[in-house]
Amino acid sequence: MPKKSTVKPNSKTGHRRYSATITETNERAASRGMLYGLGFKKRDFQKSQVGIASTWGNVTPCNMHLRELAAHAVRGVRRSKGMPMEFNTITVSDGISMGTEGMKYSLVSREVIADSIETVVGCQAYDGVVAIGGCDKNMPGCMIALGRLNRPALFVYGGTILPGDHRGNPADIVTIFEAVGKRASGGISQKELEQIEACSIPGPGSCGGMYTANTMASAIEAMGMSLPNSSGMAAISKEKAKDCVAAGEAVMRLVQDNLCPRDIMTKEAFENAITVVMALGGSTNAVLHLIAMAHATAVPLTLDDFHRIGQQVPLIADLKPSGKYLMIDFVKIGGLPPLLKTLLNAGLLHGDCLTVTGKTVKQNLKGVKAYPRDQKIVMPLKQPIKEKGHLVILHGNLAPEGAVAKISGKEGEYFKGSARVFESEEEALKRILDGTVVKGDVIVIRYEGPKGGPGMREMLSPTSALMGRGLGQDVALITDGRFSGGSHGFVIGHVTPEAYEGGLLAVVQDGDPIVIDAENHLLELKLSKTEINKRMKAWKRPEPNYTRGVLSKYARTVSSASLGAVTDLED
Repeated sequence: MPKKSTVKPNSKTGHRRYSATITETNERAASRGMLYGLGFKKRDFQKSQVGIASTWGNVTPCNMHLRELAAHAVRGVRRSKGMPMEFNTITVSDGISMGTEGMKYSLVSREVIADSIETVVGCQAYDGVVAIGGCDKNMPGCMIALGRLNRPALFVYGGTILPGDHRGNPADIVTIFEAVGKRASGGISQKELEQIEACSIPGPGSCGGMYTANTMASAIEAMGMSLPNSSGMAAISKEKAKDCVAAGEAVMRLVQDNLCPRDIMTKEAFENAITVVMALGGSTNAVLHLIAMAHATAVPLTLDDFHRIGQQVPLIADLKPSGKYLMIDFVKIGGLPPLLKTLLNAGLLHGDCLTVTGKTVKQNLKGVKAYPRDQKIVMPLKQPIKEKGHLVILHGNLAPEGAVAKISGKEGEYFKGSARVFESEEEALKRILDGTVVKGDVIVIRYEGPKGGPGMREMLSPTSALMGRGLGQDVALITDGRFSGGSHGFVIGHVTPEAYEGGLLAVVQDGDPIVIDAENHLLELKLSKTEINKRMKAWKRPEPNYTRGVLSKYARTVSSASLGAVTDLED
């Protein structure tokens, strides 16, 4: 639990619960001197100081516009008589690093971002925080930091990308990945592949389907930590600029009222977030990230909560990757609020949860209109795409601590096949593209877990290659790594314990029979206990891939995926 400020709120310091520690008394003259050097005037020491933390960087389209959005948030804070203190943290690009060794740093970046925001805000004694993120790992990274700090704060999503155009059809990052598989099977020419890669990413914004970024933005809004409809805006839009100004104004109200993240991020709020993820067909990464965010706020959240809610909430949004439509289509019909209203009216949301508006979920949704009658993106609850949640928690001898499957219903609920084992993602991708992997195979990719990789890489390249080769319903894939929100098909990740920690995945051999039963929530290696015990007795942990640097440090501190892959788990 974070320590409370030693400065007691009173008529003199009321809204400066933290910054007063560096602006009051003669002993803080040097602190004030440094602030004068930043442009402060004497009157400014009586204003609340608000950290504007953005993950801007010109390394990915997801985040390339966040500097401008941060400037809008600065305006909002100034308009409300606060002192905005802008700073940056890192971001990395999954889309660029996917399928390479560099992808091992992706999940690590979540922790670096959380640690850096906590470090700056804690050191500088800011009274409030506006965190702005645009890519999938920096969004939970921001939220983990806000949960740890527990001082008035809210999150701003950078917004979704506009779709590219390939021969009159909308295109995005997954279009490119799947085109690689089509090219390998001879379905498209080299020239067409090059055309697709050149036109699919037209500018700023996060990946365009209900992939991890849009999933997490929707979950955070449902949780109450973003302004209403903050997740339903294009990155390059007047609405998003206004949203940032409004966020700067809103944080000042939060500071004045001392309304903090842990007042909002309750168990019920996390349940609202899970409900929305299930209804939208969101990313498997939401399981990992929401558990990590809950850990930061001391809220008990487990895989069992996802299972319980998934049994109650149907999949009703026809959004990519398993569906037809992009996030921008969802934005055009009204975004998230009408969905929240639908779920609330059905008794599937906790309407009394507080939000960053200072109002409850139910109060925020008053007056929200239903989706247009002629839209085909969000189905009625009574006519769902899938009657139960698409994120299925599996257990069995291969995953006694749990695994996460993404079953939209199009793949079926049951798969039995023969193991085809690979020790890395790269090896698996080669064998998919060259035709070695065939119908009936269960691809096993191991030693890709949080500790074994380390870093728990996403498997978008092999899953997209399977789709591109037309094997999406005929081949399953299981791994102790994880998946991009763009992955779909019969895919199971987050297998725990991971292979590096002695999980049964470590001793699976080519040809072993494996059963995936989503209906009964089972993931089983169909071998005798005698054979399994024999193999486990002979197994030896491989040497670590890294012994120095950030990846080595991460491997030594990271928890199991079933616990959110956090790095500050108590002993």
